[in-house]
Amino acid sequence: MLRPAIFLDRDGTLNRQLIRDGKPYPPATAAEFDLFPGVTESCAQLAAAGFVLVVVTNQPDVGRGTQSQAVVEAMHAKLLSLVPSLSRIEACYAPGQGVAHPDARRRKPEPGMLLDAARDLGLDLARSWMVGDRWRDIDCGRRAGVRTVFIDFGYTEELRAAPDFTVSSFAEAARTILSHR
Repeated sequence: MLRPAIFLDRDGTLNRQLIRDGKPYPPATAAEFDLFPGVTESCAQLAAAGFVLVVVTNQPDVGRGTQSQAVVEAMHAKLLSLVPSLSRIEACYAPGQGVAHPDARRRKPEPGMLLDAARDLGLDLARSWMVGDRWRDIDCGRRAGVRTVFIDFGYTEELRAAPDFTVSSFAEAARTILSHR
């Protein structure tokens, strides 16, 4: 039997993003990697409600050579230790910006990471959700056929597709999902 999932963006959704000129950026080191309040507890509640939790994160700086994969993997190890209810982390290192890369089908807004996780973990996309803070997250969720929750931080970029729900924090996203499952 297929199980429902929550697909979670990483930076700006689970952990604090760095804001420069109205745009979000990922932390540069594992020491800078800091969860938002309530993430561990909210993830535990979602998992207890029967959702499989899968992090889906673009990490294009690795593909561009401005961030090491080892640092990103150290952040993921820290994330898994802080949030034990996570089932899997899918990361795409494609650099984007028109650069051909074998992983391009997995780079959000493309739905490849969600589709791969659904196939590998036996997930029901029709009963699943995507939570994120960028237009790429919402478009990715739409393309995969899942419901979407947008965490609005007032960035200077605009959404391209309307999310199903808009909230102001991850804890609020979790409450929204739990009340609409």
